Amino acid sequence: MKKAYLLLLCLSVHGWHMIAMGQDVAQDVEKRLTDLGVTLPKPKPPIANFLPAVRTGNLIYLSGHGPDLPEGRQVQGKVGQDLTIEEGQQAAKLVGISLLAALKAEIGDLNKVVRVVKVLGMVNATADFKDQPKVINGFSDFMVEVFGDKGKHARSAVGVGSLPNNIPVEIEMIVEVR
Repeated sequence: MKKAYLLLLCLSVHGWHMIAMGQDVAQDVEKRLTDLGVTLPKPKPPIANFLPAVRTGNLIYLSGHGPDLPEGRQVQGKVGQDLTIEEGQQAAKLVGISLLAALKAEIGDLNKVVRVVKVLGMVNATADFKDQPKVINGFSDFMVEVFGDKGKHARSAVGVGSLPNNIPVEIEMIVEVR
């Protein structure tokens, strides 16, 4: 009994130390991605004179990304015309995977993420489409699946008349890291 108590005490102290050091003992992001069946792709290089990510202090600003398919193509189409809300949500999740790949390339280890701070989600939709937030939920829900409460963020979800290459969703993100 005494040994069990000492072991529990040691584990508790170690756990509190990890939390004090800013580490979430309940979650390893890389393992979580594996558990979700997600493999991060090699990030695409930018196609113009900009960077995929810029670090200033402890914030990483990630440029807008689109929904990349594993074979390298992108999902295309206008939500409400070519794609359903559910297909738009899947596209938004793919954008999340692309953004995490770019973030990992920038910081090396996704366990350094303190929290997802702000997201701007743009939905290529018909003029009468009103469910942009539902589409971007595909991204937001994925961030919470990956990071837990650290994945909850401030967000804007807007509709646009078109996006580059007729992609249905483009998302940019700000992340706090340690």
